[in-house]
Amino acid sequence: MPTAAQLYVELWVSLASLLRSYTAAHGLNGNRQATVELGEDRITVRHGDRWLDLERSGAEVKWRREDGRSGMLELTEAGLLRSGAGEEEMDMAAEAWARELMQ
Repeated sequence: MPTAAQLYVELWVSLASLLRSYTAAHGLNGNRQATVELGEDRITVRHGDRWLDLERSGAEVKWRREDGRSGMLELTEAGLLRSGAGEEEMDMAAEAWARELMQ
């Protein structure tokens, strides 16, 4: 049985993979690409002047955007992202971020 720390690392890698897949899908029509950089505690996605920076500490994820917006999320053991507004599937959050970045 994996520890909570190992689980969050696996979820983190999965989130980066989702971001890669969704940015690639959103870039197909315009032949555009985003870069997704994965580190142990940071994911950075860039497309042109737009970027998303995610920084993880355990289950906590801080996010920042190029326009100054930021927030805090929490990875759950069920693979959801929790915020003050509720819980969201990781793939839905990744798709929304990718759509916004690739516009």
